[in-house]
Amino acid sequence: MLINCVVYQDGQKLADIEISEISEWMTKPGCFIWVAMRDASMDELNQMQQEFSLHPLAIEDAAKGHQRPKIEEYGDNVFIVMQLLEDRDDELHVGEVAIFVGRNFVLSVRRGSTQNFLGVRERCEREPELLKLGSGFVSYALMDAVVDRYFPIVNALEADLEAVESQIFVENSARWNIERLYALKHRSATLRHAVVPLLEVVGKLHGGRVPAVCMSNQEYYRDVHDHLARINGAIDAVRETISTAIQVNLSLVTIEDSVVVKRLAAWAAIFAVSTALAGIWGMNFEVMPELKWRYGYPIALGVIITIGGLLYWQFRRRGWL
Repeated sequence: MLINCVVYQDGQKLADIEISEISEWMTKPGCFIWVAMRDASMDELNQMQQEFSLHPLAIEDAAKGHQRPKIEEYGDNVFIVMQLLEDRDDELHVGEVAIFVGRNFVLSVRRGSTQNFLGVRERCEREPELLKLGSGFVSYALMDAVVDRYFPIVNALEADLEAVESQIFVENSARWNIERLYALKHRSATLRHAVVPLLEVVGKLHGGRVPAVCMSNQEYYRDVHDHLARINGAIDAVRETISTAIQVNLSLVTIEDSVVVKRLAAWAAIFAVSTALAGIWGMNFEVMPELKWRYGYPIALGVIITIGGLLYWQFRRRGWL
């Protein structure tokens, strides 16, 4: 679905145009066209391919979706794929945006996400001096908007992790902690899959051999790279803390289990003595001197209670009970 199609010249918006007018405006000097689409059909993408002479492999990737974040060059054009992440009910929903950047056009195709880039267009139109830089600056603005939306996700991960850490030493919270930690681990892995591949390839847009359409905007792409590096560092810190928290939680579970085992062993030892003594005096032999004792029964009970009490006192003193 077409969201908007606008032509710009010297940093100023000239007009909203129809797709059929793109070819006419493409031939005018100093103009560039910015097209935004959402969940575009194959027919719409084929139409864009004809208007902007896009590579069929890039069109195929934009149509299928589910691509790894990447930046590829096709002649004078640059093809960028980034993941759009939305935090919903403690899960990260993954969408995608494909951006085609040419000398005098920018085409963005958003798929599987409710996020929009209306704020990006407004920002660019408020800065005509920067918009004069053309399609390279627009592609930077789109990339910057996507990357900046990763920061709240990182902050949410850190806040949730702090909440779990505060509950680690609470009794009988082990199962809840493990479930929360693994949910956080899954979310951090999803974010990492969006950030790390992009961090690896954004370096192509500043320093060294840079695509022609990005040449005049290298410092802006460097800023995107710095943001990605910060996010990646935060993700690594979160993942390391999650791993440590899981180990601590599992250690606490082991300690709790050992405490239970100690208690069971202590009570088993106490009852084992009682059982042993009762077993001895319960044997039906004729020649047993204790059987004729007048006070044999209370003496036997006293012995059992005394030994049991001594064992209980010893186990209690050692912290087993």
